[in-house]
Amino acid sequence: MNIRPILLHPDPRLRKVCAPVGRITPEIESLAADMLATMYAAPGVGLAAPQVGHLSRLFVVDCTKDPEAPRAPIVMVDPEIAWTSEASSVYEEGCLSFPDQYAEVTRPAEVRMRWTGLDGATHERDFDGLWATCVQHELDHLNGRLFIDHIGPMKRQMISRRMEKLRRERARA
Repeated sequence: MNIRPILLHPDPRLRKVCAPVGRITPEIESLAADMLATMYAAPGVGLAAPQVGHLSRLFVVDCTKDPEAPRAPIVMVDPEIAWTSEASSVYEEGCLSFPDQYAEVTRPAEVRMRWTGLDGATHERDFDGLWATCVQHELDHLNGRLFIDHIGPMKRQMISRRMEKLRRERARA
């Protein structure tokens, strides 16, 4: 397992719609393992393939916050939303591609996801709370959408300016 560099906004690859994976290959299994290692090291609760420069419909999540609890990683290949609740919830979201930037985002409170697992089988599961927010956030990444697309223009512009400043600072370092 390798920890991969995480792309930062405004990298244009973060705005690309990702291609379906289709068949589970050893390369996809290796990418998923690297993504989990990268997510845990960051630390984060989700990471999508485009965030590590791989434009495939794949993301990893683990919203277990209790350090005493066992990890509960999920790898979703070619995921889709099968159902959303009418009720919504608001979470202060962050993103590993936007270090130290947060904004309140409204999303459906519950979702049913369908995806292919690394075992090649189709899986379906209902999510709520942080898990629901996380899987929707990561699915957005696969469609070239970012959490800042869900907030007002002033806040979006402020976050984008901060990220541009961070990019310039890192380029000089």
